[in-house]
Amino acid sequence: MVQKAATLLMFGATGDLARRMLLPSLYGLDSDGLIPADLRIVGTARTDLDDSGFRERANDALRQHLPEGFYSQGIAERFLNRLHYVPVDITEPKDFERLAGSIGDPCDGLAIFLSTAPSLFKPAIDGLQAAGLACPTVRMALEKPLGSDLESSRQINDSVAAAFPEDRIFRIDHYLGKETVQNLLALRFANLMFEPLWNAAHIDHVQITVAETFGVEGRGDYYDEAGALRDMVQNHMLQLLALVAMEPPGDLNATAVRDEKVKALRALRPITAANAEALTVTGQYTRGAIEGMPVRGYVDELGRDSDTETFVALKAHIDNWRWKGVPFYLRTGKRMPIRDSEIFIQFKDVPYSIFESRGATTRPNKLIIGLQPEETIELRLMAKTPGLDRQGVRLREVPLDLGLANAFSEYRRRIAYERLLLDLIEGDPTLFVRRDEVEAQWAWIDAIRTAWAEKGITPRPYAAGTWGPSAAIALTERDGVTWHE
Repeated sequence: MVQKAATLLMFGATGDLARRMLLPSLYGLDSDGLIPADLRIVGTARTDLDDSGFRERANDALRQHLPEGFYSQGIAERFLNRLHYVPVDITEPKDFERLAGSIGDPCDGLAIFLSTAPSLFKPAIDGLQAAGLACPTVRMALEKPLGSDLESSRQINDSVAAAFPEDRIFRIDHYLGKETVQNLLALRFANLMFEPLWNAAHIDHVQITVAETFGVEGRGDYYDEAGALRDMVQNHMLQLLALVAMEPPGDLNATAVRDEKVKALRALRPITAANAEALTVTGQYTRGAIEGMPVRGYVDELGRDSDTETFVALKAHIDNWRWKGVPFYLRTGKRMPIRDSEIFIQFKDVPYSIFESRGATTRPNKLIIGLQPEETIELRLMAKTPGLDRQGVRLREVPLDLGLANAFSEYRRRIAYERLLLDLIEGDPTLFVRRDEVEAQWAWIDAIRTAWAEKGITPRPYAAGTWGPSAAIALTERDGVTWHE
């Protein structure tokens, strides 16, 4: 039986991620009695604080970022008493000795959440190992970015692997903690009606969209190095693609699920210099308006010229029996008209319509899995419009809409990190990303970036508040497909 963590060590405990996501998530788990009563949470960062100072900051974060009405003074006091703080400069080995003294015996059950700049991964791992905090039971969670290409990702993974074996490394992609993403597995593999149709014989195409209304918002230096392809497609979107495309696993365990995901990722057809112009579109937002409010362009926000893409659209193919000939259209961008993340699956139309002679037109069925801002599953079917049909049969597309907030109203909507932190504490790696998945993703992304460089492909301008460059529309319309908006 896997040992539950007795201590959770959080690097970057005073940062934005901890304030907005990690501390509220841990509070939520505590409020529901899901974490061990004796779990200690030790925060660390360069900021010079003591326990009381850290608890005060954490309390402010809870009041600011918890959903309205969820904060409870009594629960907050219990939760805050779990918190401890040790200031650590990752570049100073002696600080790790002081940290080890505060942690105690790591073999009693230690889980580490490492959220730091990629350049500090190796010093952090070296410091932990030198201080004796990498014993055989310690689990290590890694927050992205895990490198900027395949080579740098391998260097980071090699550094971590020197102290922690693969079965104790938990690479985080917070999209995998979303209920609707997990529901994709239930939809496919707990319902007989879908899986026989989940293939090239019945599905026309798949669209995956992650649209954001905000700009770089204080992340300019990082984002300008990464761009939309590496910041969003390499991790979140390829993980969604893998969950849609994977073969049925033999069991719902970490090895079986991740084995099937990596097979799908390795079957992605490479995008090369020969086809990059036909299969990819990049863009960068200029000034415009969102919800009636003017917003600045990317270079204005950044404060310097840049050729970094803030939008990318791709047409991908998976070369295997299940998906032969089915295009996967991926689209993500900043300063889009709305915030929307969804998986859109369009089935093929009926092979022969008996209604055509009566003047009725059929439309292909569609399955829409909404991830944010609302978590929904919608199936669009054809139905007959009521009437006597003396002038012909009328058909209309109607939605069967499952809003998860309504269907499961008795359950609290959780932050994605709640599930991931709980799995880290309990030692379940199913919803974390394995090294071979990461490397398969980077190999595909690196080929695209190489192709862009060889062909001199640079971002096209698009006005903030629009759906990217017009070339993104042409990317799908050449195939008779329209982006779902």
